[in-house]
Amino acid sequence: MLIERSPLNDVVCFVPETRHEDERGWFARTFDVAVAERAGVDARSFQQDSQSRSRQGVVRGMHGRAGIGEAKLVRSARGAVLDVLVDARPSSPTFGQIASFRLDDEAGRHLYVPPGFLHGFQVLTPEADVCYRIDREHDPSEDLAVRYDDPDLALPWPLPVTVVSARDAAAGSWRDLVERLVGGSGR
Repeated sequence: MLIERSPLNDVVCFVPETRHEDERGWFARTFDVAVAERAGVDARSFQQDSQSRSRQGVVRGMHGRAGIGEAKLVRSARGAVLDVLVDARPSSPTFGQIASFRLDDEAGRHLYVPPGFLHGFQVLTPEADVCYRIDREHDPSEDLAVRYDDPDLALPWPLPVTVVSARDAAAGSWRDLVERLVGGSGR
């Protein structure tokens, strides 16, 4: 597996190097703990796997966790998504910065999202299955959310947004979250 560094501090992509193809289809190693640990990711700490299926244009996000946060390993097992991260760690040199990553079932990239990031994605293909490996149990009392269309963030959704959940549509603003996290304002 190859390790790709991100412009966001501590974010890493893991890319399968080799795909073995024959008349049956293909086989690839999609994740390797030893490679992850060489990249500084405590891969042995993941405790929960989840999967979502969504239709084209759907946006899920922007979600995060308060407290100690939550690390995620995200990939698209079917279809393609644009995965978007916002660094919400006030002490980070990339605080408030945004990066996006195409995750699809062809390249098989895994995106490591460290604790303290807002995370969301938009489905680019007719359907997509997104798999999440998470390092701790979900605690709803620690949920953080910022609207997918927050004007201060101006997130780069490439398609018209077709559906968002009621929860995501009612999420707060980036300014309110910054005020909550650091007592400041803006990005």
